[in-house]
Amino acid sequence: MTAASRVRPPVVCVGETMAALVPDPAAPLEEAAGLGVRIAGAESNVAVYLADHGVPARWVSALGDDPFGRRILGEVAAAGVDVSGVRTDPHRPTGLLVKDPAPDATRVHYYRRGSAASALTADVLEEDAVRTAGLVHLSGITPALSPGCRALVAALLDPSPSQRPRPVSFDVNHRPALWTDGTAPEVLLGFARRADIVFVGLDEAQALWGGELKDAEAVRELLPEPGVLVVKDGGTDAAAFDGTGVHRVPARRVDVVEPVGAGDAFAAGFLAGLIRGESTVRALRLGHLTAGAALGVTGDHGPLPDPARIAGLLDATVREWAAES
Repeated sequence: MTAASRVRPPVVCVGETMAALVPDPAAPLEEAAGLGVRIAGAESNVAVYLADHGVPARWVSALGDDPFGRRILGEVAAAGVDVSGVRTDPHRPTGLLVKDPAPDATRVHYYRRGSAASALTADVLEEDAVRTAGLVHLSGITPALSPGCRALVAALLDPSPSQRPRPVSFDVNHRPALWTDGTAPEVLLGFARRADIVFVGLDEAQALWGGELKDAEAVRELLPEPGVLVVKDGGTDAAAFDGTGVHRVPARRVDVVEPVGAGDAFAAGFLAGLIRGESTVRALRLGHLTAGAALGVTGDHGPLPDPARIAGLLDATVREWAAES
């Protein structure tokens, strides 16, 4: 049985979500006229986009017993995500980030040390919210938050894939600011090698594991273990290795407003395709279409195209798809 064929709902996404303060309208933080409150979290982003695609999704995390935590919980639940596995911690706050837009890039300032989610440990695995999962989705952000969070990720990936009660999807999602101890290359490579499904950007792989990784095939040589490996090359294409070979789908042209959240959206679209029983190529297309929704907005979550539009593009010939790429 392949990794793809083992993917079943509900998909349980485990990781931290923070309140995000964003200049509104967009401007450098020191010049901002005001700040808007949004939410930001890789794993909850995936859960929300899965729900958009009609896939049962559950988010497991911890929040502070504070207004930010209640706002996050309400917004994720309102998007159709099961939040029954979210803990409320009366002693630790909800994490916070502040965006600082600049002409060259958007800088992000984190205030998450000692947050409620950073206190998560491997005991999460004993909860029904995780034990009843059809697939668990993780990212490389979580193991950087604390030793307990790293132990949680290690425990979810502890059994070999053949003995694992449910497959595990892992988005490398390297955040250099969180890895001040210099262990990111070794730790993230080890976790990626133990996952069933892995998402990684080509530039991300190069930054972590060496510039000699010139293409997706080189990344596959480094990561032969996952049953499914998806290597994203920015706005160029995405390649998926699924045991039958390599499948490539070019990215569609999109007017990019902000890239934050696009990787999470891509992962959700691809996983939704697998759960629907789509081919690897169609799952890649659904990943691109979902990522496009995130690229077109200033927040992490944008509206999906009309269902008829999605169906038409999934059914498009290679030439028709390429014409939009």
